[in-house]
Amino acid sequence: MGWLVTITARAPAKINLALHVRACRPDGYHEIETLFAFCRDGDLLKVEEAQADELTIVGPFADGLSTTDNLILSALAAMRELGDIPPLSVTLTKNLPVAAGVGGGSADAAAMIRLLDRRYVHNGDNKELVLTTAHLGADVGACIVGRTRIGRGVGTDLHMASADLERCPVLLINPRVPLATGPVFAAWDGVDRGGLFEGTAREIAMAGRNDLEQPAIELCPEIADVLTALRKTDAWLVRMSGSGATCFALFDSEIARAEAHSAIATTHPNWWQLESTLA
Repeated sequence: MGWLVTITARAPAKINLALHVRACRPDGYHEIETLFAFCRDGDLLKVEEAQADELTIVGPFADGLSTTDNLILSALAAMRELGDIPPLSVTLTKNLPVAAGVGGGSADAAAMIRLLDRRYVHNGDNKELVLTTAHLGADVGACIVGRTRIGRGVGTDLHMASADLERCPVLLINPRVPLATGPVFAAWDGVDRGGLFEGTAREIAMAGRNDLEQPAIELCPEIADVLTALRKTDAWLVRMSGSGATCFALFDSEIARAEAHSAIATTHPNWWQLESTLA
């Protein structure tokens, strides 16, 4: 018998305010230093008890996503190691573009982990949840925390950052071109340009860079068009997120963000846009 009400969890979009690539490791991963931040909007999970596990994916970016080989189900399996969880029917509303540098499957898996912990496991310790599910992917831990954090190593070594960017208006734009992470990292020139700067989150972001921006543009030239459009607005920071192709702009007011959204929607109506604020 299912729950009387459906339990929901948000899977907010992840952005990298800065992403410094330091070295390629022997295991094929890369040492990075990054400043994670999270929007208040993104995908949505709805869960209820059922006779057997089932995943349904709906929404504007549902096409082509697997309902059997999916990080949400991997997260469910990992959490069953921590507590007794019955069969579940899960519906994912996929509002965020796929292969886009905004968390994607990692954000969805993290939302599932938080939901299961709240309903069944009752661990409540983010550090333990991050460690337990580290095998699911480098960004999952940061997505579990869901707040501005500095990430080192492969991104799983998380450190506190100031909260001065909380509620900052943000505009995300994707040219609707998927871009796989592996080829972008493979195209990185291998030059270590140094780590993150010290300071507040805003200061770190402003002084930072994204070392994957140029190799991503070489693979997906549309990214340069998005960055150019955003730099014509009143944003105080414009950058590509993660390995692309999504780019973001931060604003000092919601009015400035709305004006940018409207202007770009007029000139590039086919681009995906999300108006949000940072958590």
